[in-house]
Amino acid sequence: MIKNNYSQIEPTLNTKSFGFITEVKEVFSHTIRNSKGMELTVIDFGATITSLQIPMPNGEKTDVVLGFETLEDYVNSFNLPSAPYFGTVVGRFAGRINNGSFSIVEKNYQLEKNHGNNHLHGGKKGMSKAVWRMIKQEQNSLCFEHTSFALEDNYPGELKVQVTYLLTENNELKITFLATTTEDTIINLTQHSYFNLDGNSSDILNHKLKINSKLILETNEEQIPTGNFIPLENHAFDFSDFKNCPEIIDTTFVSKENEVGCLLSETSNIKMTVFSNQPAVHIYIGGNCFNQIKGKNNIDYNTKSGICFETQNFPDAPNHSHFPNATLRKDEKYFHQTLFKFETL
Repeated sequence: MIKNNYSQIEPTLNTKSFGFITEVKEVFSHTIRNSKGMELTVIDFGATITSLQIPMPNGEKTDVVLGFETLEDYVNSFNLPSAPYFGTVVGRFAGRINNGSFSIVEKNYQLEKNHGNNHLHGGKKGMSKAVWRMIKQEQNSLCFEHTSFALEDNYPGELKVQVTYLLTENNELKITFLATTTEDTIINLTQHSYFNLDGNSSDILNHKLKINSKLILETNEEQIPTGNFIPLENHAFDFSDFKNCPEIIDTTFVSKENEVGCLLSETSNIKMTVFSNQPAVHIYIGGNCFNQIKGKNNIDYNTKSGICFETQNFPDAPNHSHFPNATLRKDEKYFHQTLFKFETL
């Protein structure tokens, strides 16, 4: 278990104050590393990844995720016209739920509508704005815990969630979610980092993208799944072979294999391969800060600054009986694991 006195943490680790969310609630920043020099920094607020440093052959490191330099900027980003959710854990339910409503065993629940007429990413409060409790810290791993109380954001059941970030010796970031509930509820967690393999200063349109999928979800004008699937053969979003990232994408790909896909930069020569046990990956290019908040290194992030690989269940799954099950029973355990493998070519 983590020691109460932060000065007692091993000297190879770095835990320091990242600011105060209130006058008495302090947020900490925690940095871990593997023996190869790969470094990960996570803050308690939203269990948010703020930095992921990949060691390069020339001895330098490249930070491959977007983010901010201050806690105030992370907090204020949720007030932007379209909150970017930089690096956060998203839940209780990632993605959209039609009309914010669903049923479990003929009992209806109404969530708040925080995205037009629909529910998005767990609601106005959600897990992304919670201050998580770090319960275990080792040289190469961090484990955070958060409890979402019954009827918080109108969800049934008290949901206890743990997320573990682990750096392997193969320069992989393994993310594991575990959750239990006191009542039957719905759940769909994801990690919402935006990747740019060249760092923060350029867009990702020169990156090459590959996705192991043959189907995407059909959606309506509000991006709510219709229940139908669109084949990717001869489709603009057929990324079965590497091709340049599109300028705009906000699409759920059906995953049939453990290897979800790859992202490649021929500028930095970094390749990222994504593996997951989830039935889908939502690919999103965005992160616009509307010139209101500066990103790391005083950079203005725009809609082409980074790309998300949101491994998850299907959006609106509770309202489609033929979609993968999104109900977590009170005697079950939710298990979600995603791995990001980095190689320098």
